[in-house]
Amino acid sequence: MTTDPIPNQTVNRSGVSRRSFLGRSALGASLLPVASLAPAADQRVVEAEPPPAIGREAIDVRRYGAKGDGRSDDTKAIQAALETAKSGSPICWVPRGIYRIEGALTVPPGVTLCGASGGTPHSEQTTGTVLLALGGRGQADGPPLITLKPNAVVRSLVIHYPEQTLAQVTAYPWTIRVDGELCQVLDLTITNPYRALDLGSRWNELHLVRNVFACPLNIGVFIDQCTDIGRIENVHFNPNFWTRMALKPGYPGGDIKAYLEKNLVGFKIGKTDWEFISNCFVIFPRIGFHFDDFGHGPGNAVITQSGSDICPVAVRVDRTQGHAGVQFVNGQFMSTVEVGPQNQGPVKFTNCGFWGTEGTQEQVRHESPASLLLTACHFTGWDRARKGASCIRATGGRLTVSGCEFMDRNKRAVVLEKGLKAATIYGCTFRGQPGVEDLSGADVKIGLNTTA
Repeated sequence: MTTDPIPNQTVNRSGVSRRSFLGRSALGASLLPVASLAPAADQRVVEAEPPPAIGREAIDVRRYGAKGDGRSDDTKAIQAALETAKSGSPICWVPRGIYRIEGALTVPPGVTLCGASGGTPHSEQTTGTVLLALGGRGQADGPPLITLKPNAVVRSLVIHYPEQTLAQVTAYPWTIRVDGELCQVLDLTITNPYRALDLGSRWNELHLVRNVFACPLNIGVFIDQCTDIGRIENVHFNPNFWTRMALKPGYPGGDIKAYLEKNLVGFKIGKTDWEFISNCFVIFPRIGFHFDDFGHGPGNAVITQSGSDICPVAVRVDRTQGHAGVQFVNGQFMSTVEVGPQNQGPVKFTNCGFWGTEGTQEQVRHESPASLLLTACHFTGWDRARKGASCIRATGGRLTVSGCEFMDRNKRAVVLEKGLKAATIYGCTFRGQPGVEDLSGADVKIGLNTTA
């Protein structure tokens, strides 16, 4: 299949917000139809020296034969420049242009693969460096587009899969894989990866991912085999990075929301000790944040200022480390949190907001033998269908609900069932009826709640 990757210079800035997405997209039409795009303008590599921030000693991929015209395969030329950077300047500079990558790239230890952008490039403004990923089509387990060896860095690029379609989505290998210590993924937009960031298929420590924007179709971030603290900061998964892009042939149309709700796991988290995640977001996933043992043991994590929006399951906790568990602080979730029966670690939500979709029944289901703590949270929009579902249902372990507000009137709020060991419900605000139904026969303490 041949594609014309040259970007359009005029972009329809429709200002579509996440809340207006459904109405604008008409649940199956493209947000940005190809017909609305302006005629293509050629964008080729311009002759320029590396900017001062990069350094004049940077290895320029053009010297090794890279064309950046969107039509020539630049894989071997860029890899040759990366190999040279091992013994020369540690920065391999990819100037403005569109580089067709039909194979795979490996960034050697200590080397930075750097595009031409002063910040985080956007797929609506493709005036910097774009990599077109064409290798590995139909091979989910094939070599990643980019592999980072220890202390390697990739930054300041737009990465696009021009042959990807919807709804007949094709599997591709991971876009970026880390392999070793202190690998860094910085300032990227990846329009439509099948699987975006692999921080788990190889042993790693101290990974740093910051300012990454994408519309992943299967997995956003996979974390596993991390034996020292990893950090994920300002990572956002939203269809707009594909539907609004200014690269031809443009968004192919189709019901992206329906596809993601059946297929996407935003953040898939296994063995990590510890993981600090901040300011991260995913919309329309099947599961927003999923914690489990994926073959190397469970992990633990602290997640702040993050959210999972408009989805069947916002957070699913199957397994975490027994001594540490997982903590969410200042989060927002739409819709359900599930804590499964195999989980052994404490699960905590502090100062978080929960609201429901049309299909939401319970907002929290707790089946774990471990503890679930909900502190200073508010809840609204559960049981939209008025079928009698409760906001919180606990059938296992221990539950503490303190200082929380249940905003919906005359709905069941907290139901305690057989299998629960103990619960403490205090200082909460309910509306219109007694807030707690205790069917558990467990050690339950209830007090200082209001129902006005």
